[in-house]
Amino acid sequence: MSCHTALPFALARPALRSALGESQPSEGERKVVEDVVTRVRLWREVEPFYPDQTVGLPKTSESRGTESVLNALILSRRDAATAVVSDDLRQAFSNMWALQFRSGDLKGAWAWLNFKYEPWESTGSPYFGATLAAIAVGGAPGGYASDSAIRDRVEALKAFLQHNADTTHLLNRAMALWASDVLPGMLSSAQRQSIVDAIVAAQRPDGGWATAALGPWKRRDATPLDSASDGYATALAVIALQRGGMTRDDHHVSSGVTWLIQHQEQAGMWRASSVNKNRDPASDVGKFMSDAATAYAIIALNGLR
Repeated sequence: MSCHTALPFALARPALRSALGESQPSEGERKVVEDVVTRVRLWREVEPFYPDQTVGLPKTSESRGTESVLNALILSRRDAATAVVSDDLRQAFSNMWALQFRSGDLKGAWAWLNFKYEPWESTGSPYFGATLAAIAVGGAPGGYASDSAIRDRVEALKAFLQHNADTTHLLNRAMALWASDVLPGMLSSAQRQSIVDAIVAAQRPDGGWATAALGPWKRRDATPLDSASDGYATALAVIALQRGGMTRDDHHVSSGVTWLIQHQEQAGMWRASSVNKNRDPASDVGKFMSDAATAYAIIALNGLR
């Protein structure tokens, strides 16, 4: 799983089924879920994607923490369609809860991959990961989030997200606003409104948002950040504002939706650029941000929770 391509694909692709006249998951979706299920079932036997022995400390714990959250989120989204918590999802949550920090500054969160790549694999990324965990837990069917057996774990997660919501960067705060709609009681009403206000203040005159304005990013190659509106930031802002209580009739949301409609490229994608380096947009790594932008745009335009 990757935060830039595979995860966004798994979250967004189901929203296209109706428009495409599909009654079953696409082959790509099935492959993603099958891979996740295999690793969940063989959790104690499979190696982490980035072991300490070859990549260095503390990549084993970071790999496990990150993967446990992503696995749970993907299976939670899958099971939401059937309204039944599968045995595989219960195992994925069990794997995830076992790795949740129980003390220290990260109490309630998970170790997260840090390759010093913003915005998903860096020092501030455990907060991003915790918002994904909150979406997984809150979105799981059957009232899973209210299960007394995990009450302490859920409360620790909520406490971590609430405690840090006022100091993390705007990208993480937007994710927290999204998650707080799925896992109620995570943020105070004042915090939710503060995030809404910050997102609105960052909107550009053309109706979009720029990823460059969502955090204190600096490119490694010292090239200037792309300050124009892009698909990823605009889609995330539209999702977050709707989860924060705005309707599509609100000017800020409607202008963001209009920007997305007007900026889909002929090939079907929405563009966004790296905040780490000036990448060749035709290269595989140069497509990472656009992969995420395209998936988030689908989510934003379809109102997917």
